[in-house]
Amino acid sequence: MTESLSSVKVAALYHFAVVDDPAALRLQILPLCEEQGLKGTILLAPEGINGTIAGAPDAVDRVIAGLRALPRFADLEVKYSEASAMPFLRMKVRLKKEIVSMGVEGVDAATEKGAYVDPADWNDLIADPDTIVIDTRNAYEVAIGTFDGAIDPKTESFRDFPAWFDDFAAQLRQDSKAERKIAMFCTGGIRCEKATAYVRAQGFDDVRHLKGGILKYLEHVPETESLWQGDCFLFDQRVAVGHGLVEADYDQCYACRMPLNAADRASVDYIPGEACPHCIDQRSDEQRARYRERQRQVEKAAEQGRQHLGTA
Repeated sequence: MTESLSSVKVAALYHFAVVDDPAALRLQILPLCEEQGLKGTILLAPEGINGTIAGAPDAVDRVIAGLRALPRFADLEVKYSEASAMPFLRMKVRLKKEIVSMGVEGVDAATEKGAYVDPADWNDLIADPDTIVIDTRNAYEVAIGTFDGAIDPKTESFRDFPAWFDDFAAQLRQDSKAERKIAMFCTGGIRCEKATAYVRAQGFDDVRHLKGGILKYLEHVPETESLWQGDCFLFDQRVAVGHGLVEADYDQCYACRMPLNAADRASVDYIPGEACPHCIDQRSDEQRARYRERQRQVEKAAEQGRQHLGTA
């Protein structure tokens, strides 16, 4: 059964903290979520917790309260939104080396992160000409929305960020701009929080990041006062949201993961499940054949009134 808009509450959560035994913590968290009928994914690692869960509003609230009652998770960062239908198929709690993969040893976001900036204070910070504003997200996310004047590293993965910043840092030092303020942001706050720890480790002291990320900003800053341009990409079936966290009109290309607006979907190069204007010439015949078969299975599942596992 498809839940109504008001019945599906989505909570994006994370917190950097020292977790001595992630496996033991998993045995506490998974039953907590399952007992409340939630679906989604939570990642646990020695550096903390990260995930998105969805379900009935009261059930989500009870799970968040339970997580915050656990040792070291009292300051759990949570962003809430609504979905028109359940955006996940099952509940998973996975063990990882990192809760957000940067691939650099020794980055301690729990103790070395930059300073938080509340959404209400963000506009003044990024409007300051002495502030360097960096979008820490990937290129396909930046493509549909970012803050006015923000630098786009054009990365394909967060693992590419350290190498990009190393080159950028050399340029800053050469141009005598190393003492300027650096302000960083991402979707929910987790990537920019870890990125600030990396940047501070490279010798930059005045490093700040948007508390709660773009989602918190779009939730609390009125559109009439906003410096955000476009929509915010999400890693679930909603694809993107705008001001007020209202779902935006985007689909996503299965082949290249690019978000697709109405113009993209109207293109002759858009083949649902197979290709889009961004990747029509970038996939092999073998790859496209696999995508076609997957799309056939998705459509067959829809005809039978069920959700294909690959769409969750």
